[in-house]
Amino acid sequence: MGKDPVQHAVVARHAGPAAARNRCRAVPGWRGLAGWLRGFGWAWLLCLGRAVAAPPSAFYLPENPRFTIVDSANASVRFTLDRTVRRDARGDLVSRSSFVDPEGTAMGWHDFGNLEGPGWAANAVGGAWEIYTWGEFLGRPEWQTNAVAILDHVLHGGFVDPATGFIRGYREVTTGKLCLNYKHNSDWFCPGSMAKVAFQMLRFADALGADPRARPLRELATRCAAWIRARVEPVPNGWFPRRTTAQGRIYRRSPEGGADPLWQSSADGLFIVQLEAALTERKLADYRAALEAASAVFLKAGGIFGSINHDTYDPQENVAYSVAFRTWLSTATVLRDEPLRQFAYDHCLAGLERFQMREDRHGVATRGLLYMEDSWDTAYLWENAEAALAYFEAARDNRRRDPERSVTYEKDGLTILRAIAKHHYGPYGFLTEGVDWNNHVGQQHHLDQARFGAIRYTEPFLNNQHLVEPTLFYLKHLARRTRHAGRTEWRDLEGNLLLARP
Repeated sequence: MGKDPVQHAVVARHAGPAAARNRCRAVPGWRGLAGWLRGFGWAWLLCLGRAVAAPPSAFYLPENPRFTIVDSANASVRFTLDRTVRRDARGDLVSRSSFVDPEGTAMGWHDFGNLEGPGWAANAVGGAWEIYTWGEFLGRPEWQTNAVAILDHVLHGGFVDPATGFIRGYREVTTGKLCLNYKHNSDWFCPGSMAKVAFQMLRFADALGADPRARPLRELATRCAAWIRARVEPVPNGWFPRRTTAQGRIYRRSPEGGADPLWQSSADGLFIVQLEAALTERKLADYRAALEAASAVFLKAGGIFGSINHDTYDPQENVAYSVAFRTWLSTATVLRDEPLRQFAYDHCLAGLERFQMREDRHGVATRGLLYMEDSWDTAYLWENAEAALAYFEAARDNRRRDPERSVTYEKDGLTILRAIAKHHYGPYGFLTEGVDWNNHVGQQHHLDQARFGAIRYTEPFLNNQHLVEPTLFYLKHLARRTRHAGRTEWRDLEGNLLLARP
């Protein structure tokens, strides 16, 4: 593995997730202090006390106070902005490559190497939104300005059709050619992945407030969802096709040309549901009937967890469970469907446990990470970041209804981010795309040519940077915020200082 000048030994250990036994009950309070402690306050404190006192689980990792999860997020954003983007003729910011080494050099030999854009692994809109919201939270307006310049490139660069909402995912950086997929052609695309970009546009519009870009972003997202509903050909099992042609006709082959076993059972279709739920929640469209139909198909199948990643073909993939939980939790809220919410916990979030690694494997720091899937067991970091986000959303959802359970989810999410933070390398903040503890991708692709170790490439806006979203979610919704000595401090539930600002 490569040497990282920012990594240091862990200097403190803390207790792990609770071995939950008895559900906490609210305790009546008295005036004054009791106004806060009544009900939720006491229940949360009592449960937190039991949770912190409990022995650590095998999955658990303590925080490294010398390089916290906030330090990790900052390092990733720094790498993206300092090493992987450039100005175009309009002054917009363009990714140099969707696949780079620790110096930020494009890896042109790889499918992603000479591509950029909003599509799947290139992820320009999602990455820009993360930089924008992170910069807003930290008071870094220059990061927000850069993020908007990245968004502007997507809006101005021919990727979107304003009339229909159709989004082209990629542009070749060598030729300027637009294409629909990472194989540099337009034979097929993934409608679920296009829906994900539209959802990211919707979230970006929320963050922009009164900025004039917000309205066209919402219009694009609304039209994109309508295009998918009107044009994408239905599949026999009632779910969504994994791939279609540009006209929306079912495409049953894999990117490599063979038959795709997941042509109608990929969890990529969840992003269509996610977009429709978000539009319905914002009253930009009404997809309640479509959401009910999609949830019925998903539940009848016992869950559809086939690979979201476009180049893998497992029926169970860790990120599919994370996205499924997040999608159905939000959809259950929109539909006021308690059985659907319970299904999200019992069949989706619970499914992540089988992927958890509870030890360091082959001398590699894997404890606290999730491997991707059985046939490809590398621990990729965008999927791990998505799992952390799922655990944090579960923690927030349970804060009042089940505080003890909330603490367990919170610690699982923190553990994942702490494990990710161990895998920055080099002087620029580079975060590896994945931890290849079992030599799946080959020793020649590892840092320092180690037989087992971190991969020496990353996708700047995705694997390198997706940890920003769960980190920000944690600071906003779960971290303990206090005023002390003229500054605001954010601490995790174990008291570790994550951020301090005047």
